[in-house]
Amino acid sequence: MTDKRYGDKLIRLLRKEWAVAALFLAPSLIGFALFYLIPFAMGVLYSFQDHTVDGSFVGLDNYMAVQASDSFHKAASNTLLFTSVSVPLIIALSLLFAQVLNQKLFIRNWLQTAFVLPLVVPVASVVMLWQILFDWNGTLNVWLQNFNVERIDWMKSEWSIVVITMMYIWKNIGYNIILFLAGLQSIPKDYYETADIEGAGKFRKWFHITLVYLTPTMFFVILISIINSFKVFRETYMIAGEYPHDRIYMLQHYMNNMFMALDVQKLTAAAVLMVGCILIFVTTMLAIERRFRNFME
Repeated sequence: MTDKRYGDKLIRLLRKEWAVAALFLAPSLIGFALFYLIPFAMGVLYSFQDHTVDGSFVGLDNYMAVQASDSFHKAASNTLLFTSVSVPLIIALSLLFAQVLNQKLFIRNWLQTAFVLPLVVPVASVVMLWQILFDWNGTLNVWLQNFNVERIDWMKSEWSIVVITMMYIWKNIGYNIILFLAGLQSIPKDYYETADIEGAGKFRKWFHITLVYLTPTMFFVILISIINSFKVFRETYMIAGEYPHDRIYMLQHYMNNMFMALDVQKLTAAAVLMVGCILIFVTTMLAIERRFRNFME
């Protein structure tokens, strides 16, 4: 009888806690549903119709039209190229700088401030800085001219993808360094001391201790870096406009142009395809990370 009373009391307590939690989460959940879930569901619905108002179901016609578009192919290939190049670069550089900042350096605080500072700089200020550097009459071209080198129209040439990659790394590397530093500092020092006693070298310690215990952080940083690589559209749009050089014409440019042309069907179809690819990649990454964690345990 006592156990039954205790069980009933526990159930009532859990229900009360769930009610309180739901009450506090309700504003965020309503906002998320109102501004994200419902618009995305409507977008998926529009992608299967021929019109947004009183439209008819057309199946996969909009998706086939997007797949047949040369502009979409160009945007998708450029986005894939940018992500596949910039993400490994920023991962390698942020891990390297995190290793450096994890040491006892007399300029450590200054370096941390320098890496984190771009995170708090507004996008407009970032764009202005890079325009000053890479404009036709910018600082870099003036330096080149002083060395008798012809000026380069950076944002209207093959160099544009390099400029955007540099800007992406400069803007986001600080956040990755913070995450890697937290992961490095969470590794117990006892493991390194034991490895020193056993005579392990720096490479073996880094490969068998640092890299192994940094793997969960690595997966998270890769996901965040990929998500941030899609946000580079803001800077690209502000620097190069809605029709940039072919090398930096991204998926976001394609969807933005479809929106300006009021072609909502192709816009939503392209957005659904992009979200689907991201979900597949994220699911794969999480499955790999889960298997690796189970293997380590």
